[in-house]
Amino acid sequence: MRPTGSPKALERRRQQAIALIERGLTLKEVARRVRASFSSVFRWHQTVVQEGPAALKAKPVPGRPGKLREDECQRLLTLLLAGALAYGFPNDLWTLKRIQMVIRKEFGVVYHPNHVWRLLRRAGWSCQVPERQAIQRDPQAIAHWKRYKWPHIKKRATTWRPSAVSR
Repeated sequence: MRPTGSPKALERRRQQAIALIERGLTLKEVARRVRASFSSVFRWHQTVVQEGPAALKAKPVPGRPGKLREDECQRLLTLLLAGALAYGFPNDLWTLKRIQMVIRKEFGVVYHPNHVWRLLRRAGWSCQVPERQAIQRDPQAIAHWKRYKWPHIKKRATTWRPSAVSR
């Protein structure tokens, strides 16, 4: 399985591992420091010995290229950070379908809502569930209850039990 990170970041990690080996560290210690497996570090070292440092260069990512370029992804994130209200939606809640609509309108690219989620995860975003609160909520009454009534309820020594306990 391919490790996470851009091809350039992975290349830097391999080069860092080789630099640590050249400083005299053991393969096991290098693997721990660059957070890679021992076998990977060993393979990188063997590749450099046999083919030279150029063999560690980043290779193109396999598979079909993404529909959005990197600069378009950054622009999308900027739009999302401005909020759904700023984009014209009735509330400040981003849903996958709304984001799909923004991508279609701004970039002319059609994504399935499930794939929109992959884009957001790759950018480091996570699912946020809005906190539900009653419309009639009175923060002052809640604060008063917490301050004056809850301590008396909490401090009661006895809890409910049957009135007649036979021994």
